[in-house]
Amino acid sequence: MELKEKIIEEIKKIYDPEIPVNIYDLGLIYDIKVESKNTAKIKMTLTSPNCPVAESLPKEVKDGIMQVEGIDKVDLDLVWDPPWDKDRMSEAAKLELNL
Repeated sequence: MELKEKIIEEIKKIYDPEIPVNIYDLGLIYDIKVESKNTAKIKMTLTSPNCPVAESLPKEVKDGIMQVEGIDKVDLDLVWDPPWDKDRMSEAAKLELNL
């Protein structure tokens, strides 16, 4: 299994506290790159800038990815552009939420 797949597996264990769907299927992860020297570069957003987990969720993502064997560093960017909307959700997430 590739490092990127392992990272996605870890991210799928993290849930948005307000929506019972993991943050990967919610579409909150915009980009995952694994660079040399085992650095994971992650671009993620939150459902809103006032999200109650704005502080803790990125840390949770970082900590989760650090559990992946072969990753020594996580470079996480919290971005607001493009803004998140429901169209970014996977089909599974939409079904789960009856959207």
